[in-house]
Parts: sequence; C-alpha cells; structure tokens
Amino acid sequence: MSERNLDPDSSAVQTHLQIMQGVIQRMAENSRSCKVWCVTLVSATLVLIAQTGQPQNVLIALVPAVLLLILDTYYLALERGYRGTYAAFVQKLHSSEPCIDNLYVVSPKGAVPKLFVQSLTSLSIWLFYPMVGAMVLLAWWIIVS
Repeated sequence: MSERNLDPDSSAVQTHLQIMQGVIQRMAENSRSCKVWCVTLVSATLVLIAQTGQPQNVLIALVPAVLLLILDTYYLALERGYRGTYAAFVQKLHSSEPCIDNLYVVSPKGAVPKLFVQSLTSLSIWLFYPMVGAMVLLAWWIIVS
C-alpha cells in the first residue's frame, strides 16, 4: 500500500468526505423513517382493534414498535460508527501524515454490536419508544373501560 500524503483540498479527499456525509445522512434518514413507520403501524393497529372491539389484542400493536425499536437502534449504531470513521479521517488529515489508503475506508468505526448496545441508551430511542408503549397501554385501558 502506498504511503503518499493527502492534500486536504484535493478532489479525492473532498469526494471521500461527501461520500461519508451521504452515508451518515442516509442512516439518520432511515432512523427517522423507523419512527414514522412505528407511529403509522401502531396507530393503524390500534384503530383496527378498536373497531373490532377486542381489547385483548391491543398488545399486538407493540410488535411493530419493538421490531422498529431494534431497527432504529441498529441504524443509530451505524450512524455513530460512520461518524466515528469520518472524525478519525479528518483527525488524521489534519494531524499526522495520512496515507492515501485512508480514502478507501468507508466502514463504521467500532464494533456494531457494541455500538448497538450504546445506542439503546440514546435519548432519541428512550424518549420515543417508551412513549409509544405508554400510548398502547393507555389505548388498551381506554378500550377496556
């Protein structure tokens, strides 16, 4: 592998940074989409259950919420990993003598399972999904009453 220095203003470096920013943006958009789909699916499930008058089935609405919680956490973990890769590349670019091989690293920095566990503690996860669960339980209580 070559050990040539990189010019921060070169088109290769700028393109690499744009690619990384695009990947990070897609992960953030996927995370947002998980929340939108969660609200949509849980709401539709609750409406259908309320119309049938079978409150014992309300907990079915928690299934898409839990599945989308897992998917959303996965996307957040990937986003954090790619942000770590981006930050490490920029740090190498401005400090030590970076090599051209750094341009070809477009993978999340860190172990994804570890990032997944860390992402479970994120405010964006724990402010949204428990609220959805509470709303499902509230809907169950309203339908039963």
